[in-house]
Amino acid sequence: MGVGIGLRVVTYNVHSLRDDVGALALLMRELEPDIAIIQEAPRRWRWRTRCARLAHSFGLYYAAGGLPALGNLILTTLRVRVESTWHLRYPLTPGRHMRGAAFARCTVPGTDPFVVSGSHLSTHDREREAQATLLLRALDSFHDPVILGADLNETPDGPAWQMLASGRTDPGSSPTFPARSPDRRIDALLIDPRITVDSCFVADTPLAVQSSDHLPLTADLTFPHHRAHFVEQGREFMINRKG
Repeated sequence: MGVGIGLRVVTYNVHSLRDDVGALALLMRELEPDIAIIQEAPRRWRWRTRCARLAHSFGLYYAAGGLPALGNLILTTLRVRVESTWHLRYPLTPGRHMRGAAFARCTVPGTDPFVVSGSHLSTHDREREAQATLLLRALDSFHDPVILGADLNETPDGPAWQMLASGRTDPGSSPTFPARSPDRRIDALLIDPRITVDSCFVADTPLAVQSSDHLPLTADLTFPHHRAHFVEQGREFMINRKG
């Protein structure tokens, strides 16, 4: 593990909670993420209550998403401070699903701010590439490091995936879909290179198979200490030398 502040992130398409929600809650509590980036979360009737209940079942708290982000949801532990949130909606193609993205600017004690984003792209090739272009424009506008968790609905050789992965770390993983017999990697965690990826794995367990038609992707990350930390260390060193 790198020198800095450790953080665990999970991205997971939960299949609109159509499967075993008890198994899903157990699985997420086993994974113990600091940040969960969820696709196909509640986005319609009583979505606020349902998102809050889902977060509570995971041992987490609502940060951003739900209806405003069209089913993309960001959840965190209390360790993560959420400073601001916003959402992006992609243009609607008649006859297809409305889709979007969620964003949260966060800090953890000892780190500089970073941005977490979650999205779920179209199953239609041309629409998906157009959505990726809009998402990339948003991600590239940030000065802070970005963590993107997404169901990209294509494999790593696809144009949308390659567009979003450019300049970011793609730690790779085993196939994530379909859960019962996975043969495709369509779920991604794409990480700013200023953040170290210590490990990345897919939870291919009985609980995961019961929970969704996707498998969850988990990464353990290390963030550098924020600049003030090193300034303070330098001051302490000088005081000790004088003493």
